[in-house]
Amino acid sequence: MRAKWWGGLAAVLTTAAAVLTLAQPAQAAAGFTVSGTRILDANGNTFLMRGVNHAHTWYAGQTSTSLANIKALGANTVRVVLASGQRWTANPASDVTTVISQCKANRLICVLEVHDTTGYGEQSGAATLAQAVDYWISIKSALTGQENFVILNIGNEPYGNGTASANWTADTKSAITRLRAAGFQHQIMVDAPNWGQDWQFIMRDNAASVFAADPQRNTVFSIHMYGVFDTAAEINDYLGRFQTANLPIVVGEFGHDHSDGNPDEDTILATAQQRGIGYLGWSWSGNGGGVEYLDMVTNFNPAQLTSWGQRIFNGANGIKATSKEATVFGGVSPSPSSSSASPSPSVSPSTSTPPPAGGCTATYAISNQWGGGFQGTVTVKAGSSAITGWTVTWTWPNGQRFTNTWNTTAATSGETVTARNAPYNGTLAAGATTSFGFTASSGATNAVPSPVSCAAS
Repeated sequence: MRAKWWGGLAAVLTTAAAVLTLAQPAQAAAGFTVSGTRILDANGNTFLMRGVNHAHTWYAGQTSTSLANIKALGANTVRVVLASGQRWTANPASDVTTVISQCKANRLICVLEVHDTTGYGEQSGAATLAQAVDYWISIKSALTGQENFVILNIGNEPYGNGTASANWTADTKSAITRLRAAGFQHQIMVDAPNWGQDWQFIMRDNAASVFAADPQRNTVFSIHMYGVFDTAAEINDYLGRFQTANLPIVVGEFGHDHSDGNPDEDTILATAQQRGIGYLGWSWSGNGGGVEYLDMVTNFNPAQLTSWGQRIFNGANGIKATSKEATVFGGVSPSPSSSSASPSPSVSPSTSTPPPAGGCTATYAISNQWGGGFQGTVTVKAGSSAITGWTVTWTWPNGQRFTNTWNTTAATSGETVTARNAPYNGTLAAGATTSFGFTASSGATNAVPSPVSCAAS
């Protein structure tokens, strides 16, 4: 137990009860949906956010080129700062329409957030969540029909560390209910209180009831990880509790340093990749007030990546190595390019072994490569009968080794890999498929293993 600081107030981390597990029927008619801990795009495919934040409301003139540059560095999502009029001049519907069009032109999923709510109760002039909902309703014309491409983040970091944060649960439920009553079909994202860091565990311990308040069961929770999350234990415990409760969570903001402490960005990235959790780093460029070190590029110039920019875009478990474009843009993600020199990604052939009757097949494919490493996907398909579990095995031909895996429990003994289903993806109907992914190290040769065997249970 140690003291943490945000906005000048000390915050002591305490233990609390885990959130309750809740069944989640996917009821939304269109756009992004929730399935257990996963976010699905409009085609029903798992989507992992790999992106950054862009401060549009303060740098609107930079948005067009910034989105293109963010995409060129490999991102699949951008979280866009908007204003509702309480602290900054409101972005009108026409402007939001333009932003969405620019996101779509760059094949980026657009997470839109109202920033005026930041630190309500401590920050002078901050908006309430109710005022944020008023804003969303006022610009509904720009959002209707964009459910396949837009996620609504109701309000950024609502509530500071004061007593008002106790109202987060009731106010968040009310905000979700009002948006649904107004006809919004979008996936909704909700930020934690305590300046987004939830050190009081208000969001964590009330997430199940907030999720249940959404008649569409299509709400995603967003934690911001700065100084409160400076150890691997804290990061893994927080994210793990949401997954144990079968609730969807993303890391909506994080950095490599902060005035309230030094976040463990390496663990944030690795854990997000291992657990199949989306992340959005803060932020592209334009930071001030003493946190300029959070700029990923200098003066909006993609040729001037900062150390933080290099880390999140090009480092281990970073955007370049793990990002896949949403399939709503019409297919498999193209290989990301980068302004910094790196080997060109390539795709290798896949291999599979035919199943016995009532068994399963496993298809191994390399989806992205870079110097010294690669990303792969294994697709498991049930045979002529339903299965309740699967085990995939292969032998590495060239000394490859996992660096991260997701949607599976995998182990390596020498050159032999054994990958088993996770608790949520073992049951498959006849002919149905699921997939798991991984990143791995490789040498100059990276051949596809053969055979890749699948045993069903």
